[in-house]
Amino acid sequence: MRGFSVTLVLACTASAAPDFVRDLWPHLERAQCAMCHQDNGVGATTRLRFPRAGATPDEVRAFSLQLRALVDAARPANSPLFQKPTNRTPHAGGERIKQNTAAEKALREWVDYLATQPATAAIASTKLGPSKPVLRRLTHSQYNSTVRDLAGEESRPADAFPKEDFVNGFTNQAEGQSLSPVLAAAYGAAAERIARNAFRGGDARGLVECKPSAECRDRFIRRFGARAFRRPLNGEEVARYTKLHASEKEFYAGTQLVVEAMLQSPQFLFHLEPEPYATANRLSYFLWDTMPDDVLLDAARSGELNTAAGIEKQTRRLLRDPRARAAMDVFLAQWLRFDRLRNTIRERRTYPEFTNELVNAMLEESTRVFRSLVWDNRDFREFYSGTETFLGPELARIYDLPAPTTPWDRVTHNKDSGRAGILGQAFFLAVTSKPAETSPTERGLFVREHFLCQQVPPPPAGVNATLPPVTDEKPLGARERLSEHLSNPVCATCHTLVDPIGFGMEKFDAIGRYRGVEKLIVYPTFDETKTRRKTKPSAYEIAIDARGEVRGLSNSAFTSPRELGERLANEPACHRCIVKQLFRFANGRMEAAEDQAVIDRALERFAASRFRFQELIIALATSETFRGGASQ
Repeated sequence: MRGFSVTLVLACTASAAPDFVRDLWPHLERAQCAMCHQDNGVGATTRLRFPRAGATPDEVRAFSLQLRALVDAARPANSPLFQKPTNRTPHAGGERIKQNTAAEKALREWVDYLATQPATAAIASTKLGPSKPVLRRLTHSQYNSTVRDLAGEESRPADAFPKEDFVNGFTNQAEGQSLSPVLAAAYGAAAERIARNAFRGGDARGLVECKPSAECRDRFIRRFGARAFRRPLNGEEVARYTKLHASEKEFYAGTQLVVEAMLQSPQFLFHLEPEPYATANRLSYFLWDTMPDDVLLDAARSGELNTAAGIEKQTRRLLRDPRARAAMDVFLAQWLRFDRLRNTIRERRTYPEFTNELVNAMLEESTRVFRSLVWDNRDFREFYSGTETFLGPELARIYDLPAPTTPWDRVTHNKDSGRAGILGQAFFLAVTSKPAETSPTERGLFVREHFLCQQVPPPPAGVNATLPPVTDEKPLGARERLSEHLSNPVCATCHTLVDPIGFGMEKFDAIGRYRGVEKLIVYPTFDETKTRRKTKPSAYEIAIDARGEVRGLSNSAFTSPRELGERLANEPACHRCIVKQLFRFANGRMEAAEDQAVIDRALERFAASRFRFQELIIALATSETFRGGASQ
């Protein structure tokens, strides 16, 4: 539970304080200031930080007094707190508080009031206990891996389950793991099929290691149950499954029924294990994407996982296992949304090279670079700035490089190629494009959300986001057509945050190929009389202005993916975002205020190791949040 205490030291003044909660707070909420000025907002690096969503009145009042730091007592009208939201001083968010309105009047009154208070007008102390693990169920990937290791089922049954939702960038987030009737039915059908397959031919795929007897039945129920539920069964459970087994006359039929029932139990489908087995399971599903092995369960039983040192020992052991590579591949694929590229299409006339083989090659390149950095213990900042990559023949043609002598040779990009890191890879440049053209908006949004962990406010309801079409009368390039968004005050608030990032990567087309000019093609169309206005396509070449910038970051001008990658590699917000992304994946939820100290310490260890990704994994696995309150 959160504890919150506020001590207010107020100077004596002749005038009473305005009512911030009643008069100004509603205006700030409608202005959506908190969308940017919070830990994951584009204004996270500024001095203004709003309280969490659903803040208590006491927290809001404490926040209202902390705004004193943004007030110029000598000249209140010149205060950043007044100048920025009204856009009198250039504000990345535009005019959030309209001038000459009741909202501006309330803001000015609060600024004037704070100007009469000493700089120490508010002393706020928060006492936030460590956050607790949330209830989660097996993801589809974890289900497939678990039934493989538990019952020898290799058919990946969860691939046929209803599609999972991405929440906070991942499919293992607790808030997105509802259990629908359709999914419940799928679990039932899969359990029946897995149990039937396991006992086909009577050999039980090694699940039963003794001759049929009452003693063998009891041994099987305890052994298989402990593996399926990932902790020892209690007496009531043993009795329940013994009775179920006895409902069948034939031994293996009863055993098959027990397996089918256990695979539908909440104890199997959800992470309901008590401590210390819960820690063993969190470790195993984080680092292996599957159930814990006997060594890890024994470590839990012996008390080894009750300390950070014991957890670190087991974490290092798990990281040496090949299953850890597969689990981190899952993290990468979800963080970067590989699924979007697999499901995308390209205009065939413009991009005939875009085939399933090319898509697979794009994903393979990104995966191999990631694996090299993680498992060879290299500086992970090279994920953004590294000039080495792994090349297959399909990508060699896209990159205009000689075909490798052997598939997936390690190669180095030419310095003048403009390529480096993930931003120079065909995957990124393709996944952020449209079927027929690039999308500076999508590229900028991807950088903000995935690499800086910044939430860009959604467009206002009813706004027409369609760009002017390319026509013979107006053969305009992407920058010129997007200028309509930047000149429209309603659109500019968000587009100024993302479009300038994408502009800096415009010399690469929608499949990641370098282009010296932007080629536009206007195909024949039918007019209102259903006759062709022309018979042949028109082609135009537009010079590309590849100047880009990341608003909110200092010295962020760039003209290529390589230059932006080098900037991100040295950007603290990017380093912190890596920690946040892995935190969300490991814990199944978004980080909260209680977790900031954990993230700070993990980032410190990550940086101290010269950004070795395995050290970041260990830092999060041994944190108070992940350990569920285990001792030091």
